[in-house]
Amino acid sequence: MQAMNMMDQLQPVARAGPVGEIRLVPDPDSFRVIPYLERSGSILCDMVNLNHEPWDLCPRDFLKRQIQAASDMGFRIMATYEDEFSLARVVDEGVWEPLDDTLCFSARAMEVAHPIMRDIMDALEAQGIEPEQYYPELGHGQHELSIAPTDVLAAADNQVRYRETVHAVARAHGLEASFAPKPWADQAGNGAHIHFSVWDPTFTRNLFWDAEDPYHLSPLGYQFAAGVVHHLPALIGLTCPSVNSYRRLNPRAWSSAYTSFGPDNREAGVRIASVFWGNEERSINLELKASDSSANPYLALGGLLAVGLDGVQNPRPLDVMDVDPATLTEEERRRAHVTRLPETLAQAMDALAVDDTLEGAMGASLHRAYLTVKRSESDHFASHDVAYELIHHFTKF
Repeated sequence: MQAMNMMDQLQPVARAGPVGEIRLVPDPDSFRVIPYLERSGSILCDMVNLNHEPWDLCPRDFLKRQIQAASDMGFRIMATYEDEFSLARVVDEGVWEPLDDTLCFSARAMEVAHPIMRDIMDALEAQGIEPEQYYPELGHGQHELSIAPTDVLAAADNQVRYRETVHAVARAHGLEASFAPKPWADQAGNGAHIHFSVWDPTFTRNLFWDAEDPYHLSPLGYQFAAGVVHHLPALIGLTCPSVNSYRRLNPRAWSSAYTSFGPDNREAGVRIASVFWGNEERSINLELKASDSSANPYLALGGLLAVGLDGVQNPRPLDVMDVDPATLTEEERRRAHVTRLPETLAQAMDALAVDDTLEGAMGASLHRAYLTVKRSESDHFASHDVAYELIHHFTKF
């Protein structure tokens, strides 16, 4: 399965063919009763070789290795996804229309989707996932439901459960849900922004907090952010990993298209999220904007940790931007060390291919296999039209 692309086409990846065997070893702590399927439960697994060692193509083990690297530095990581998705009605084979055409953020949109969203929240809570904030989004039929942060491994596990739950509950209501980055070419795209913070080993103290800083971000937070921004052109190969991702990732689309950083700057690749009143220290966090739900969350979060920790170990200067980078001239962006992110999946794979930090963190085998699979997707969709791309990403995500 680790050598199959999104079109179920097997790619030539070493040790992922017909010869050989691994084991799926269940993680008992991950067991959940599934509230939307009768007499069913789910459990997440690690991929393990027959010698009991982790398989080098296991995404969950990649994230675990980055968690250990953070622990070795005295850090624990909290994270969560801020997911957007589209609810749609099937009007014909291969044709979907948004659930409604109401105005953005409107009470009417919330009313129309209320039965589905209520059941989604109930199903998430039944699995130990805490909804935090919900509202209808900009696009027709588009909704955003954020969940509470957890330790970073649970955050990845929860992202898997979240997507499965939304899909299943929508189908129970006779609808389809899609997390595709751009389900319709003329509508807003779906992001899956990652909120994250670094804590002490007991999860008692948020190490991103600094009461004296104008934005309340500590030197450690700036170093971590600098690492993310520096590696962002390669990192989005993991966090925005579909052809469809780059239909969304454009300037002035509030999706972040530049290697920039700023306080509450929603056009920056990484932003400082303003703190919650009365809970300032615990709520300080950074948000990776350039992220969507076509990503494998273990690879995305593992990559995020790897480049952030690199920023801590190898401090770099970081410009703080309080304007939309798209409004600047090329010369102004150059002086601010801001560059355009890759504009296609192929360009993102080229950036990932030469990023030594991410290759070292992933390991040569996983890095090479991932590039092979994703480049095959890029090549496949290059020979088809936009309608073909939209249909396949809508149904698969």
